[in-house]
Amino acid sequence: MTTVGIATGAGRGMGLACARRMTGTVDTLLLVDRDEETVTEAAKELTAADGGAAVEPFVLDVTDRDGMARLAARTAELGTLRAVAHAAGISPTMADWRSIFAVDLVGTALLAEALRPLATEGTAMVCFASMAPLLGNLEADPAVAAVLDDPLDDAFLDRLHDVLGPAVEDPGTAYAWAKHGVHRFVRREALRLGPLGARICSVSPGVIDTPQGRQEAAKQPAMDALVRGSATGRPGHAEEVAAGVAFLLSAEASFVTGIDLLIDGGACAAVRGQAGR
Repeated sequence: MTTVGIATGAGRGMGLACARRMTGTVDTLLLVDRDEETVTEAAKELTAADGGAAVEPFVLDVTDRDGMARLAARTAELGTLRAVAHAAGISPTMADWRSIFAVDLVGTALLAEALRPLATEGTAMVCFASMAPLLGNLEADPAVAAVLDDPLDDAFLDRLHDVLGPAVEDPGTAYAWAKHGVHRFVRREALRLGPLGARICSVSPGVIDTPQGRQEAAKQPAMDALVRGSATGRPGHAEEVAAGVAFLLSAEASFVTGIDLLIDGGACAAVRGQAGR
């Protein structure tokens, strides 16, 4: 049996760090990114680095439903789907609120929908969320939850605006709600995949020292205070997040599904501790 892995957002940062871990666990690894030059270079780097998996770049925007179908078809051609690290996403300084939801939540649902028919015994998927909704204990009321839980509805974004109001147009607010939607999606998807012998979890990184993370930190001074006040007092590294993802994708995590793994250096613990004083 030839096993296949998929790493999205794999051109750099946490997606690339996850891909490095995956090269030793599958026979073929598909590196997915919308930037052709970046993902092609990443594939060359991983191919040259070790004698593990065959590495193949796959140019794809995760909001492209037809592209997702092509990814699923290519995966099926190569073998049996074993592991998926879905790190592709955008953060508040990168786009407007509609794009943030389209990439971070709708894109996650599109990927899961496309790959679900390939899920089998031992398949595992990890979707990237964020500590953002956890910092403020964000919770959806029934009206908001009903919309968030239907991200593939054609009117999804308009319905979200109706229930959340103009506040959702703030990119930071949109980002937190989108990642909360990922948390919710993973819990529901776990129940769909369980009968197939497959698993899905999410990870919620904190402030991580990546190009994207540094871009956010430069435009949001409050992030520095959050890091300094955290339990570890430093930003995380992409490899530290990838280590958590590697565990969730491994057979050692065979009884772990439908949960979120918070990898934030104790930032949420610090904020909640201060709130409880």
